[in-house]
Amino acid sequence: MSTEQKPLQSGFGFHTTAQEALAGRDLSGKIAIVTGGHGGIGLETTRVLSKAGATIIVGARNVKQAQQQVSQLSNVEVLQLDLSDPASIDAFAAGFLKSERQLDILINNAGVTAPPEIKDFRGYDTQLATNYLGHFQLTVRLWEALKKSGNARVVSLSSIGHMDGQVDLSDLNFNNRPYNTDISYGQSKTACSLFAIELDKRGKEHGIRAFAVHPGGILTGLTRHLSDEVLALWGVHRDAAGNFISPEGFKTVEEGAATTIFCAANSALEGKGGVYCEDSDIAELVPDDYTERRGVRGWAIDPALAASLWEQSEELLNIPHGTIPQ
Repeated sequence: MSTEQKPLQSGFGFHTTAQEALAGRDLSGKIAIVTGGHGGIGLETTRVLSKAGATIIVGARNVKQAQQQVSQLSNVEVLQLDLSDPASIDAFAAGFLKSERQLDILINNAGVTAPPEIKDFRGYDTQLATNYLGHFQLTVRLWEALKKSGNARVVSLSSIGHMDGQVDLSDLNFNNRPYNTDISYGQSKTACSLFAIELDKRGKEHGIRAFAVHPGGILTGLTRHLSDEVLALWGVHRDAAGNFISPEGFKTVEEGAATTIFCAANSALEGKGGVYCEDSDIAELVPDDYTERRGVRGWAIDPALAASLWEQSEELLNIPHGTIPQ
């Protein structure tokens, strides 16, 4: 049964923290994978899941650095994962599948914003490849482990940035149009939302439900490639010591991880899926020309577009059609 793109009136809001969004749920015995779960909101996501009793596998490019960052947490493993490298994704998934464990929670958290490289070694737009295609491939490879759970949730990090970039199926990699960093990022985050829509459609008969998440504006390592001039457009400045000073409207890391935790574990979403969420609730569907930076635009949850993007993603990644049946 499809879930309506309409707020549940969850009782949570902008300032809800990840710990609060969990609502006291015990996750003992649950197994979760969190990509980029060693920094920023990913680390807070890992911390809250760990504290609730789950076993977490963190996928990280720099394993040693990630191990240091999660060293104080219980039940956390770190495995090498580079989402821009298809071979690394396959190796990570194969290693997990070899353990014969079920996968109860998959959080596609890692990402890049305005990286210096415009295209990867395949000629794919770097933001699309890392933020979306890498997670698409990872999820497909982990399909059997998700099915084994019987009650799994897949959470993909989208963004309000989706309002700045619709998916252009005729030119995903900017081969025939001028490259624009903001449009590229927005397209990648629209793609993450559409992925959740189609994945939920394909997975719900197996107990796999999928969600797209806008975490809110948070100053984390994701902004490392942005210039001070670009940040200033958002009202972000540095103090005399070089530390960021953010205006009203930005969240703390604890608040930024809340909607991820809400979608991954809160019982209010039991039996639901295929929706875009923000502020620890299902987001409101707003008109396409809506100018406020909240809500979800129709193009980010369009089922026909989601199905077409899925098929094109299979082709880009050389994944046989029907690997995950409709």
